[in-house]
Order: sequence, then C-alpha cells, then structure tokens
Amino acid sequence: MSDVDEPMASRIEGEAKAGATTFLDAPNRAIIESLQRDGRQPYGAIAAEVGLSEAAVRRRVQRLREAGVMQIVAVTDPLQLGFTRQAMVGISVEGDVRQVAEKLSALPEVDYVVMCAGSFDILAELVCENDDHLLEVLNDSVRSIPGVRTTETFLYLKLAKQTYSWGTR
Repeated sequence: MSDVDEPMASRIEGEAKAGATTFLDAPNRAIIESLQRDGRQPYGAIAAEVGLSEAAVRRRVQRLREAGVMQIVAVTDPLQLGFTRQAMVGISVEGDVRQVAEKLSALPEVDYVVMCAGSFDILAELVCENDDHLLEVLNDSVRSIPGVRTTETFLYLKLAKQTYSWGTR
C-alpha cells in the first residue's frame, strides 16, 4: 500500500491557508466519499475500500480536518429536537457586510451565514423553537445589529432535499 501523506498534507494545508482551491488526490476523494456515506465507519473499513493502510487513512482524515477541508458531524432533524420553525432571512446591509455577518454568526439560532450578491447582501438560516422564538430573534437580535437595513424572511414549510454528497464532484 502506498502512502504519500507528508507532501500531500503540506500542499493541502498551504493551499487551504492561502485560500486557493484545495487539490484533492484520488485517495483523499475516496476517503471523503466513503465518510459521506457513513461518517461512523471504522478507519479499517475505509482503508480496505480505498487501498491504503488504516494508519494512512487516519492521518489523511486528520490532516483534511485540520486544514478545514472537511468536518465530521452529526446532522440532526431540527423537528425531532423540538425546533419547529426554520427560516431563511435575506438581509440588506448598510456599511461593512463582514461586520454584520460576524454578528449574525455569533447568534446561537443562526446556523448558516453567507455573504452574497443580488437582492440581499447576506442570507442567514435561523432554527427556532416556534414562531414566538423566531419573532424574538428577528426583532431583538437580527434587526438590532448595526448596519442591518432591511430583512425578508422566508419560512420553511417542508424540507424537500438535504444532501452533503457534493463535496468531491
């Protein structure tokens, strides 16, 4: 079994820190795809699938995580956890969009923040316990951030698709 981890790790870490599109070799792509199918499978099973040693897979996964290329997390269903109201909020900003995005990112109810071009400067996803909680977050937290000019809230009625398998296309 071959293992070219040291040069690969330096390249991934250097490119990730430089903000460049990170180059992923075939074994790293295969590891990521395997973890996307089942993030709990043992390194030994992944190693057998991708043709590396278990130690090499463990090192590669650790380096990919440290470089910020991937995370291994549990994805939950908010409804099953008592969060019955989800919404995407489009936000128009006056001034520095980055400062508003940073303030939004600090809110515990916000799980997704993206700065964008178009009708809104920022899109933020909120996960709340109910409509009263959503109103409280919108009124007391989001709209009170300096620089927030307007908001438009899009309530989620039903989740039609949620996938995380796009990472190695």
